[in-house]
Amino acid sequence: MATAPDSESLGGPGGQTPPDVLETTVCIVGAGPAGAILALLLAQAGVEVVLLETHRDFDREFRGDTVHPSTLELLDELGLVDRVLALAHSRMTSIQTATADGPFAPIDLSYIEGRYPFVAMVPQARLLGLLTAEAARYPAFHLYMGATVHDLLRDPDGTVRGVTLKAGQRQCLIRAKLVVGADGRFSRVRKLIGEEPIGSAPPMDVLWFRLSRRSEDGDGVITRVKNGHILIQLDRGDHWQLGFIFAKGHYQELRQGGLPALQAAITALAPNFADRIGELTDFRDFSLLSVESSRVRRWYRPGLLLIGDAAHVMSPIAGVGINFAIQDAVVAFNRLTRPLRDGTLDEADLAAVQRARELPTRIIQAFQAQAQKRIVHPALSAASDGGSDRLLKIPAWLRFLTARPLVKRRLANLLAYGPVRVHIDRTLLGR
Repeated sequence: MATAPDSESLGGPGGQTPPDVLETTVCIVGAGPAGAILALLLAQAGVEVVLLETHRDFDREFRGDTVHPSTLELLDELGLVDRVLALAHSRMTSIQTATADGPFAPIDLSYIEGRYPFVAMVPQARLLGLLTAEAARYPAFHLYMGATVHDLLRDPDGTVRGVTLKAGQRQCLIRAKLVVGADGRFSRVRKLIGEEPIGSAPPMDVLWFRLSRRSEDGDGVITRVKNGHILIQLDRGDHWQLGFIFAKGHYQELRQGGLPALQAAITALAPNFADRIGELTDFRDFSLLSVESSRVRRWYRPGLLLIGDAAHVMSPIAGVGINFAIQDAVVAFNRLTRPLRDGTLDEADLAAVQRARELPTRIIQAFQAQAQKRIVHPALSAASDGGSDRLLKIPAWLRFLTARPLVKRRLANLLAYGPVRVHIDRTLLGR
C-alpha cells in the first residue's frame, strides 16, 4: 500500500511528492474499488494514470465489503482472485429473511452459472491495498494519498483538461487528457460540473454497528422486519456487522429515546442478541449512513467521465453497489483505452460508456425501488402506527414462485452478475 503523505505535501508510492505541475494521460479522482480497478487496468495497458485519494489511508468504518461473483470473475481475469480470497473474509451463499412463517430465502447463489457461487465479504481497506500495490508494479501508475481536488482545469470551450489539488498550503496542477470522477456518492467532481443526481427510490437511514458472533447464530445474510424497523445481519466471521434501518429523518428521535430504548428495539428484532447487546455502550458505537438511490442524467462532459457512485448511487439492497462500480470501470477501460492511446478520445467515446452502463443500472435500481416500495417503506411506515410485534409475513404465492428452480436461477444470476455480464478486453493488455 502507498505510504501516507506528511501533513504539508501530497505523498505517493514511497512517499514521493509530485511537482507543482504534472502531466498524465488519465487522472482518476477517488481510489475506491472502481477507481483502483480502472487505474490498475490502464497501468497494465501502458496508459499513464494518476490516482488521487482525498483520505490518507483506506481504513474507514462500515464501507461496503460485498464482492459478488461478477467481481470475483473479473479479479480472476486479472490473475488476482486467489490473492483476494487469501485475505481474511467470510462467504455468503444466500440471502434470507426471518418471517412469521419461517426463513424466506429467495436468493441462493448455488444456482448461478459461474465459477464463484458466493459473495465474499472482504474488508475493503485490504482489497484496495492489494489492488493499488499490484498497480504500483507498473511504471505508468501513480497514487497520491491525501490529495483533495479543488477545481477542474477547463479550456474556454468548457473541455476539462485536468484538476487542481490542495494539500495544506500547497497547490498542485495535474493536466490530463481525461479526468474520471470515481469519488463516490458525495462526488466533488460531480459537484464541480453542476450535475445533480435524480432520486430513484425513497431515502432511508441506517445505523451500522458490530456485535460479537457465536457459532449458534447461523451465518450468511439475515434480514429481520418487525415493529416498524429492519435489521440486517452480515456475517463477518468473528463478528456481525449489523444495520438498523429506520425512516429518514428520525435519528434525533432515536438519540432522544436513549441507548436502552435502541438496544431494546434491536433485541426485539433479534432476541438472540440480548445476551451481548451490552457491548454497545455509547452512541459512538454506531455509524449513521443516509441511504439513497439516484443517478445523474449525463455521466460525461468533454474530457470528463463519472463512474460508480459518482454517476449512480445504488440502494444497499443486495449490496450490488461496489460491483456495479467495478463493472463501470471495466467498460470504461474497454471502450476508452484505444482512443486514449491514439489521441483520438472525444465526447462520443465517453457517451458510449454511459450507453453501455445506464440500462443495467436502471434495471437494478428499478428492482431495488420495488423492494423498497413494497417491503422496506411499508415496514418503516408502520413505526408511525406503533409497528407490529410480529415478523414480516410473505405471501404464499411469492414463496411458491421463488421456490421454482428456474426463478431461483434467474434471481441468483441477476444478483451475481447484474443484467449484463462484463469481461475485460485482454487484447488491450497485450495478453
